Amino acid sequence: MSERKVLNKYFPPDFDPAKIPRRRMPKDEQHKVRLMAPFSMRCDSCGNYIYKGTKFNARKERVEGENYLGIQIFRFYIRCTRCSAEITFKTDPKNSDYVTEIGAQRNFEPWRENTSVSEEKKLERQMEEENNPIKALENRTLDSKREMDILDALDEIRTKNAQMERLDPDKILEKLVESKKALLQEKARKEAEEDDAIAKSMFVSADGDKIRRLVDDEDPTAI
Repeated sequence: MSERKVLNKYFPPDFDPAKIPRRRMPKDEQHKVRLMAPFSMRCDSCGNYIYKGTKFNARKERVEGENYLGIQIFRFYIRCTRCSAEITFKTDPKNSDYVTEIGAQRNFEPWRENTSVSEEKKLERQMEEENNPIKALENRTLDSKREMDILDALDEIRTKNAQMERLDPDKILEKLVESKKALLQEKARKEAEEDDAIAKSMFVSADGDKIRRLVDDEDPTAI
């Protein structure tokens, strides 16, 4: 009985691999792949939200006539998990991202908006500096000043950290205990003063005259 798992195969002496016909694959052929949604999106047909990381059995194909600096762009086809509507998106090598095409809209992502705004500001600054050398000098001066401020803040943080490392934890605890004792003593003193003031107000009439205490032997009707 022959072995079930064959490790060595027989090749006849007259075997010529060049005579094996090559399989011609069409350029627009689609391949089945397993992927996860690269971003959160909303289906245009049913309004279902598809979150980033949802797994799909997708179809992948090359986008003919589109590339970025020689990098091939690919298109992916998936279906909505609720209504099975077809959704397509493709790669965006320029921004290291993906772009939706048909069937869905990408959810708003604030960090992407911030990056696009910062890039626009950089381009505007470059244009201004190219056309106006004085503006370029002012920008460089502001950048150097900002760097100096950052370095000063870092030096201050380093000095504070060094001071904290040199401190003795036992001394810090003693200072905390002493300050707490002082606060408690001050609180007790204020409470005692408030009690004395309340007690004195009990023996003062509405006119501000002090009320005398009657002795047991005295007659209250005597003048």
